Amino acid sequence: MGAYILRRVLLIIPTLIGIMVINFVLVQFVPGGPIEQIVAQVKGQGDVFQGFAGSGDAGNAAAVAGDSDYAGARGLPPEFIEELEREFGFDKPPLERFFSMMWNYMRLDFGDSYFRSISVIDLVLEKMPVSITLGLWSTLIAYVISIPMGIGKAVRDGTRFDTWTSALVIVAYAIPGFLFGILLLVLFAGGSYWQIFPLRGLTSDNWESLSLMGKVVDYLWHIALPVTASTISAFATLTLLTKNSFLDEIKKHYVMTARAKGLSEARVLYGHVFRNAMLIVIAGFPAVFIGVFFGGSLIIETIFSLDGLGRLGFEAAVARDYPVIFGTLFIFGLIGLVVGILSDLMYVFVDPRIDFEKREG
Repeated sequence: MGAYILRRVLLIIPTLIGIMVINFVLVQFVPGGPIEQIVAQVKGQGDVFQGFAGSGDAGNAAAVAGDSDYAGARGLPPEFIEELEREFGFDKPPLERFFSMMWNYMRLDFGDSYFRSISVIDLVLEKMPVSITLGLWSTLIAYVISIPMGIGKAVRDGTRFDTWTSALVIVAYAIPGFLFGILLLVLFAGGSYWQIFPLRGLTSDNWESLSLMGKVVDYLWHIALPVTASTISAFATLTLLTKNSFLDEIKKHYVMTARAKGLSEARVLYGHVFRNAMLIVIAGFPAVFIGVFFGGSLIIETIFSLDGLGRLGFEAAVARDYPVIFGTLFIFGLIGLVVGILSDLMYVFVDPRIDFEKREG
């Protein structure tokens, strides 16, 4: 197992470099870099995209600040543009910039945001609680609901309970999380019916003055709607996964043998079937958490006015804040690859009979 883990760890390096290379190359072809953003703001155009829309034709877009290549920079001193290029490092060739960036990242130096007076790592740590809240609670609630329901559906396969819960699962899977979030806002956050839950944030303004129990209640009160919205699709998928896993195990010969020995149905189900059936469900917990953590967080955070990593990534992409874009990409890519290894270790922990080295051989 040690050799397998070592190979997986070593594979992280080329994989991570490949991710960074692809995205770095793609960014070179995206119009409206950080310098153009600043030029647009200096010219009073709001952002670079408005500058493109108002440039008229290709000739106007190209004729900027003498020899400058930045759209919208007409009338600005060339020295100003050159100073911006030096400050952001764009006076160097792309290949040199990439190797310099990767060398800094390998030393865990992610630099500072172009447009915020804060380092990238501090910015990520500042936004992390919101995304962890959504990811962790959504995953835990999905498991708490899905495992009992999936087991019940497997044991009662084909019954009325199975039919009605299947209809519920299909509806839950079909509704996008963001649409369900809007529905929750309309119903329970003062939209058109009841104003039971708050509209934004993880805590109230008087958080510091609350007692310990008051803080817990306030926190749960704020996360109720966003967590519910982000849980719905994960709950549906896990329920079906649990049911199918149990059905596969129930039909195997060792279950028939256990029943023939006179063991009770509960002993057969929870003493023999549960461990094998739960292998894929429990071992997949890290991957499910990361999926909920990264996937769909932008829309949920936007709907419920939560300042998390999803909104951070979107705002950085719009502003062309490259240190934030590439820094978060590197961090999250590394987290995703490490979680892949943890998922394999979870399989071995749940079932020690699994040997990945023999499988590879």
